[in-house]
Amino acid sequence: MILDDITASTKIRLESAKKEVPFSEIRRMAESIPAGNDFPFRKALSKNGLSFICEVKKGSPSKGIISEDFKYLEIARKYEEMGADAISVLTEPDYFKGSNKYLSEIHKTVKTPLLRKDFTIDEYMIYNAKVLGASAILLICSILELPRLKEYLEIAHSFGLSALVETHSEYEIENALESGAEIIGVNNRNLKTFNVDISTSENLRKYVPDNKIFVSESGIHSADDIQRMKNIKADAVLIGEAFMRTENPAELLKKFKGN
Repeated sequence: MILDDITASTKIRLESAKKEVPFSEIRRMAESIPAGNDFPFRKALSKNGLSFICEVKKGSPSKGIISEDFKYLEIARKYEEMGADAISVLTEPDYFKGSNKYLSEIHKTVKTPLLRKDFTIDEYMIYNAKVLGASAILLICSILELPRLKEYLEIAHSFGLSALVETHSEYEIENALESGAEIIGVNNRNLKTFNVDISTSENLRKYVPDNKIFVSESGIHSADDIQRMKNIKADAVLIGEAFMRTENPAELLKKFKGN
């Protein structure tokens, strides 16, 4: 399955990263940065109305290269100018053509809270996210058992990082809630088959309590899709390919926000 392949690839990538910057060093670097207690990513998604997490994304396993002329800094600046509540930055290099460089440079360019979108399988990646300038990390229930999920949430929070805990089923939502997750995402894309259906969010919304932040991820392409997410009282949507496949993602964001 694709998810297994991505996880295996991430393990190999981590081995190389740890040789270049040892675990003790990346942790020391993260600890040297003030943690803060304002959690800007969570705060950005807590406002009234639907919040928008806009993705900076070059490619994907299902679509290949989405943006050949990948002007990631220009895209991030336009998102900020048009009022994106947060920006998601892909850093997974092999299947999504991401890079740590994208996150680090975007952090230096905009003030909007940044989500590091990657397949977190080791606490090293949490420290690295802090060093790169992320305000939040992604934790995926389908690749993290409950004890590890709890551990990673605690580590992230201790460094002032929020965590978007991604689910795709009622069982995974139960694990997310038990772990103490404050921000729960439902990925409308099945990471095992990569099929997309936004009714996944509609079907699972009832399992996420109102005191948690509910994020619908993937498969949102139109104003009608946005309205469907408003109808279920989603707190936020994470949109990637719709923005990357238009010549002016900021204008599309403006249209969605005005819906």
